[in-house]
Amino acid sequence: MESSLEAVALFSLKLVHETDGHSPVLRDDYVMADYQRELFALLVRNGDIAGIQHKVAECLRQALNALGGAEKPLGRELYKLACAFQHAQTLAQLHTPLEQLKDYLKDIQ
Repeated sequence: MESSLEAVALFSLKLVHETDGHSPVLRDDYVMADYQRELFALLVRNGDIAGIQHKVAECLRQALNALGGAEKPLGRELYKLACAFQHAQTLAQLHTPLEQLKDYLKDIQ
């Protein structure tokens, strides 16, 4: 789960910070400092669902803004997936919406 959480953060921040002709955002870049796998591993190990959702929401909020908001087609789908992720109440319930977010963000890169 930790790697999927990190991937969602990475793909979200790529939408925000990457531009054509510039170097890509990588896992060890400064923008990923608060969203690395080790941090997510600690949150998962502690069962901190609210903490996980908060960290992911920070990234998704930035990505949604980069897509033009929830009124735009890409933003509307991201918002829908983000809402499903935020409504999960257990770690097990986080899995499916997390994978859907990861796949969607990867596809729209």
